Parts: sequence; structure tokens; C-alpha cells
Amino acid sequence: MNAPTTALPTVVIGAGPTGLAAAAHLTGHGMETLVLEAGPTAGSAVREWGHVRLFSTWSELVDPAAEKLLSPTGWTAPDGGTYPSGADWVEKYLQPLADVLGDKIRYGATVTGVSRLGRDRIVDADREQQPFTVRIKSADGTEERILARAVIDASGTWSTPSPIGADGLPALGEHAASARISYRVPDLRDPAVRARYAGKRTAVIGSGASAFTALASLADVAKDEPGTHSVWILRRGISGSTFGGGSADQLPARGALGLAAKAAVDAGHADAVTGFRTDVVERGDDERLILVADDGRRLDPVDEVIVLTGLRPDLSFLSELRLGLDERLQAPSELAPLIDPNQHSCGTVYPHGHRELSHPEAGVYLVGMKSYGRAPTFLAMTGYEQVRSVTAALAGDMESADRVELTLPETGVCGGAGLFDDPSAGEADGGGCCAPAPALVQIGSSAPASTAAAEEPAPSGGCCA
Repeated sequence: MNAPTTALPTVVIGAGPTGLAAAAHLTGHGMETLVLEAGPTAGSAVREWGHVRLFSTWSELVDPAAEKLLSPTGWTAPDGGTYPSGADWVEKYLQPLADVLGDKIRYGATVTGVSRLGRDRIVDADREQQPFTVRIKSADGTEERILARAVIDASGTWSTPSPIGADGLPALGEHAASARISYRVPDLRDPAVRARYAGKRTAVIGSGASAFTALASLADVAKDEPGTHSVWILRRGISGSTFGGGSADQLPARGALGLAAKAAVDAGHADAVTGFRTDVVERGDDERLILVADDGRRLDPVDEVIVLTGLRPDLSFLSELRLGLDERLQAPSELAPLIDPNQHSCGTVYPHGHRELSHPEAGVYLVGMKSYGRAPTFLAMTGYEQVRSVTAALAGDMESADRVELTLPETGVCGGAGLFDDPSAGEADGGGCCAPAPALVQIGSSAPASTAAAEEPAPSGGCCA
């Protein structure tokens, strides 16, 4: 017997910026919605990097449908030209929006599986006539099944950072050394966190905005705490594109972030090790860590390691759905060519909506940062446009759903993450090329700062969550 779906809600997974925006759009269409959030509050992931300032302005961080819901409550939009921190974003926008949505959000609800009612991924019979079944586990350990007419997965990628290993797998010894390894930009205003890195030698692995933020923050500590030093580990060489867009970046705060990292190395607070692909993490006799590359080179011991090599989607709870994902990026197949970091920067991503986000399993969408899979630097405004189109399609307004319009700011920070073996990959218009061989370099004040190639999408110092 087919279960009726007309009265069922659309389930949104995740109460982050994109998930809350999806709920606002669904509400605007008069559709039932239920947001399932694993954390105890809205914006739980954003709160974890609340100490980091975004490089998008407020005008790019508030969804229009959400603003329409908030306005009758007396909510006042922040100054559109200013840059909030993650904590500001939560306090002044995400939490008020969640409060308006009220009981449409369930907290402490971890989604453990999504399927079709009575149909695993093999069964064809009456498949599309069956509602989705969403299995959740509550904070107290109880399990529950919720039926849904559609599923919008906006759970993001924050919970699944990429490991140290350049082959995408944890380096040998990485798990055993976990007490000295962090996968987040540290909040060095916290006395306990500051004590962990002050006066210590720290390896920072990564080449995107998160790494820039960590390097600049550690350099500030070094000014007051003698002995504080960073070793910046890059899988590629130093080039004109290493330090971000600088003054050429149409997101000025993002350009400034790269320049701050350059200042850190220019001042001698950090050295850069290029062409180093970590294979093994060893413990020294003094419990410090020794990083060993796949070519056998060994670095001097470090006290701490900060790994900022990217994020990746958790697809485990979607295994019973028929998803069409790109084999490299783990993004929707139609979207992947439009966001491929080997071909596109943020500003050259083609506007996209429900058609590019669709899967063989009708009625399920991956949106927000999760839709980008492993592609870097997802912008919040992209997620807002995605859910506007997706929710219009679910509401049957195909004219609106197909009218996708979005102009993104140009930057080079997204480009070329997969091209580190290409000699031309590091060339920039302003000159400079990849180092011909791996080397330890001290970067002088004459080092070019043009547009950067990032290895990870970066909520830290970043545009999104």
C-alpha cells in the first residue's frame, strides 16, 4: 500500500545558515517543514568557529526570505557593509531566525539514515510514490522514524575534516598522535588554547583561508610569546598565487587575509616547506611529533600540528538513496563541472539551482556546502540561491525555480587545488612560478602576492559555514 505524502513535511537536515534559509523559503511557500539539527542550538557548527571573522559582508549573509520572516518581529538588519564574526552571525541572525521558526526545528536529532518507505536502494516498484523515511537518534539515545515528502540535506561538511595524508587517508601514526593534532583554526583569545601554542613550534598544514588565518593568528602570539614559531607545510611550491587575491580580490577581507599570512612569513614568524606530502607522523623521544614526507624527508620536531587540508561530505546516512555524485568531487553530477576547482574560481561558478542539484532519486537535494562535496570556498549567497530554487521547485513554481540569477565576486582563491603536479599550475598573471623542487624557504618581502589556490573550503576566515 502506498503511503500518502501530501500532508508530510519536507525534512531539512541541519540548522545552519543554508538549512535555516531553506526552512524560511518553505515557510514562505506555505509548505510544512521540519528541520533536524544534531546540535543543541541553531548554527552549532558556526558557533565552533565563532572567533573567526568572515570575509563576506552582512549584505551577503542574510537570506531574503529569512529577512522577510524576521522583519515583523522588530529585528533590525546589521550594517550591510560590515564583516561579522561567526559568533556575530549566530547571535544577530541565525538564532533570531531559528526563534521565529520555533517548533519547526528539532535539536539533538542526529539523522542516521534516509531511505524510501519499505524500499531499499535496489527496489524499483512504486518507489517514487513512497515517502522518504528519515531515521533519527535523539540526544537521549532513543530512535525514531519520520516520514517526509522531500529531503533537503544542508548538513554541511564541518564534522568531517580531511586528514593529514596527501593521499586523502590519515597519515600513518596520525590517530595515535591525535592529542597534539587539531583540525580547526585555534581560538587564541582563549587562555587555555593560547597556552597550548604559545612558545611552541607548530606545523600548519594547508594552503587556503583557514591556513592563512592560523598563520596570522600564531604570528600575533609570537609577537608577545618568545619561541612561538610556525612551519607552514604546502603540498605545492611557492608561487605568485600562494597568498590570495590581495587588493585584486573582490572580497576585500579575503584578500587582506592572504596578505596577513604573507606578513607573518615576511616577519620571520613562519617558514614554509614546499612540495611536502605528509606520509607518516612519528613520535620523538620527547613526545614531540616528526612529520615524514612520502619522499622520505623528515622535518624537525614540532609540538603541535594544525591540519587545515579541507572538508568532505558525510554520505554514510544517505547510502540507501540513489544519488548521482561526481566520482572526484562527491558533488551532484550536474553541478560538479561548474564548480571544479581545476577550472573555476568562486566568481566563475555558473548560477545553478534545482536542476543541477537533482539526483536520480527524485525529491532529495544536497544543498549548501555539502552540495560542493570536496570543492573549496563555498559562498553563503550561493546556498541561499540554491534553496530558493529548490524550494520553488518543490512548491511547483517551476518558472521561479528555473530563474536562477547570481553574480559572485571574482577571486582566485578557489582555483587549481588538483593541479599541484602541473608546472604551470602556480603561475599567476603577476609572475612567479612553482618552486622546481621541494624546499624549506624563508619568504622575503619581495615575494609576490596575487591570487591563491586553496586546498579547502574554509569556514575559518571564510564566507560560509
